[in-house]
Amino acid sequence: MKIGMMSFAHMHAYSYADSLMKIPNVELVGIFDDEIERGQEVAKKYHTKHFTDQNNFLEIEMDAVIICSENNRHKDMVLHAAKAKKHILCEKPIATTIEDAREMIEACEEHGVTLQIAFPVRFSTPIQQLKEMIDAGELGEILAFRTTNRGQNPGGWFIDKEQSGGGAVLDHTVHMVDIMRWYLGKEITEVDAIIDSYFHNIDLDDAGILTLEFENGVIASHDASWSRFAEYPMWGDVTIEVIGSKQTVKVDAFKEHVRMFASGAKSLSHVFYGNDMDFGLIKDFVECIEQEREPSITGYDGLKALEVALAAYQSSKLKTTVKL
Repeated sequence: MKIGMMSFAHMHAYSYADSLMKIPNVELVGIFDDEIERGQEVAKKYHTKHFTDQNNFLEIEMDAVIICSENNRHKDMVLHAAKAKKHILCEKPIATTIEDAREMIEACEEHGVTLQIAFPVRFSTPIQQLKEMIDAGELGEILAFRTTNRGQNPGGWFIDKEQSGGGAVLDHTVHMVDIMRWYLGKEITEVDAIIDSYFHNIDLDDAGILTLEFENGVIASHDASWSRFAEYPMWGDVTIEVIGSKQTVKVDAFKEHVRMFASGAKSLSHVFYGNDMDFGLIKDFVECIEQEREPSITGYDGLKALEVALAAYQSSKLKTTVKL
């Protein structure tokens, strides 16, 4: 299978490219990146060809593309890739507006190509084990969720609202909304949020607390932030606590680590040894194309996660509950 990559603006692009290298039947045939120096450097690293023109890139023979651009460029790249009949894995969030997300989904349907959204947390082993427990009825009736996604401020285009579409709440809400929807099989109907910049002197949000209600009455809280400082032992956390009528189970997707002490800026580091979620995501995308099946994480999943994050901003601004 021939796969190309569109932009290395998002740091996940490097992990996705590394993952492609590990799959025997996959070839990374080219990289489109209009930031020339970065594109040339990446193409050299992965022994492939660099393109500065999107149209020229999409004309080469390939089955699929992985898009890791700035958030506000997802729509343009998806529309062009769909028109060129390439299957697509798009970094989250799917887009910066609901209208753009819908247009992207419709374009992929019109041109008969797969659109999968990059939510790698679904491929965390403990997250999957908890899903199996829920499906087997071991937790009983789900009553509530408590989730967190707290990391470091990425800086760069992430803190430019025009390019990112939002700060920490957009960046760190979509992952856990996707997991909760996946676990419960229900949609969120009400969103309450308090959002602001607490940890950094930036023009957009770096933290927020969300309270959510699902259509069947299940309630949830979500703590999203860029609250971890640079010397913190690890990047951050991804946790979910599921409160059921039979038992309560909590998962920390990054809990599988050893503590390493060393001289230097970080005297303590948490070295992760669990499964590679990004590799799981890329492997699933490749298999989805090979088997001509529906993607595990659809464009609609991306749309619903985005909808909740954007509703959180509206709720905080208006100081009221937003109904979906």
